[in-house]
Amino acid sequence: MNQNYWKIFANKLFLLFFFTAYLFYNPVTSNAVKLTSQNVDMTLASNELVIINFYADWCRFSGILTPIFDEAAAKVSELYPDSGKVVLGKVDCDSETSIASRFQITKYPTIKVLINGQPAKREYRGKRSVEAFVSFVQKQLEDPIQEVANLFSAADVKSRVVIGYFENKESQEYQIFRKVATNLKDDCLFYAGIGETFRAMHPPNETIIEFRPDRASPKSEHHTFTGNSADYDSLNIWATDNCLPLVREITFENAEEITEEGLPFLLFFYHPDDLESIKLFKEIVGTHLVQEKQRVNFLTADGVKFAHPLQHLGKRHTDLPVVVIDSFKHMYQFPAKSDHRNHEHLKAFIDDLYSGKLHREYHLGPQEISAIEIVHGNNQPAEQTMPPESTFKKLAPSKNRYTLLKEEL
Repeated sequence: MNQNYWKIFANKLFLLFFFTAYLFYNPVTSNAVKLTSQNVDMTLASNELVIINFYADWCRFSGILTPIFDEAAAKVSELYPDSGKVVLGKVDCDSETSIASRFQITKYPTIKVLINGQPAKREYRGKRSVEAFVSFVQKQLEDPIQEVANLFSAADVKSRVVIGYFENKESQEYQIFRKVATNLKDDCLFYAGIGETFRAMHPPNETIIEFRPDRASPKSEHHTFTGNSADYDSLNIWATDNCLPLVREITFENAEEITEEGLPFLLFFYHPDDLESIKLFKEIVGTHLVQEKQRVNFLTADGVKFAHPLQHLGKRHTDLPVVVIDSFKHMYQFPAKSDHRNHEHLKAFIDDLYSGKLHREYHLGPQEISAIEIVHGNNQPAEQTMPPESTFKKLAPSKNRYTLLKEEL
C-alpha cells in the first residue's frame, strides 16, 4: 500500500477519534447526559453551566424526577445547541460513589448547579417541572453584565457593584469580566462602560475595574482592581472578596443557604431607616473582628421584616438595633449593660458562646464571671437569662429533603 493510503487512513482514524471524543464530552442525546468518573471533569471544565441530577435507582422520588429531567434536558438542547454552553447531566450515586462523595450527596434526588466548573452556593430547590428547569437555565444564562450609558445610571443602587471600563466587548478583558460576573451575579451587580463615552475613565487600551459597596457600607470599602484584568483567577478572587463581604445581609431568600454553612449567627437587627448604624457595625467588624469570621457569621437583618425572631426576644421595632447570637439551639441576646459599638464587648459575647457560658447560664443560672463581665470590670454575676429557642434553625435545609437514605430503609 502506498504512503497516500496510509495518510488518508490515518486522517480518517484521527477524525473518527476526535468525533468520538467530542460526543463523549458533548453527547447529542434527548436525555440528560450520564456523568461518570471518566467524563465528569471534562464536562464541567468545558461548559459554562452544568446542572446535575444526583439520583438512586431504588429511590421512588428519583424515579419520578428522571423522565421530567430528561425532557427538560431535551428542550434545553434545542434552545442551546452550541457546545460549551449548558449541559443537564445525571449521576447514578450507587454506581458512581466517588462522584456522590465528592459532592457530599446525602439525599436523593439532589440537583446541583455548577458555573464555570465551580459549585454554585445554592442547590436547585425550585419546582420540579420541565418548564421550571428550562426557565431556570434561561435565567442562569442571561447576560450578567448591564451596559451603562453614563456614570450615573449605576450610581444610586442598594446592591454591591462591580463596574469595568473597556475599549470593546471583543477584548479578552471583557470576556474574563463576563466569566467572573457569571459566577457572582447573585452577589453583585456588574456594569460595563464601553467605548468613547468612557474613554476618559481609563488610559488607552487599558481596562479599569472598580468595586463600589452598597449605600449601607463605609466608603473605605470602595476598591480598584490592581491586578491583571486578563487573568481570570486574580480577578475572580478579588471580586469574590468584595462581593461576599465579611458582614452580609440575611433575607428570607438566602437564609437557608447561610444556615447550611453551619456557623452560629451574630445578628445585628436594624431599623431600615437607620443605615448609619449598619455602617458603624460593619466598620467595627471589619476593623476589629475579622479573625472571628471562622467562629460566627456576621449578619445584618431588617428588624421590621424579621419581626418574628425579635418577638421571641420580647423586642419590638422601637427597640432596634438589637444584637443576638443564634446558635441554632437558642438565641442569646447581647447583655443590656454592654455596648454594641464596642468591639471588645462583641468579642466577649462570642467568647462566652464558645466557652459554654451562655448555654450554662441558660440551664443552671449564673455561676462564674463571664468574658463580658471581665471587659466591664464587673465581678458581679450576670443576671440569669432564659434565651428562646432558635428560630433560624427552622430555615436550615433538611438532610433528607426528598427521601430517606438507603441505609435508613
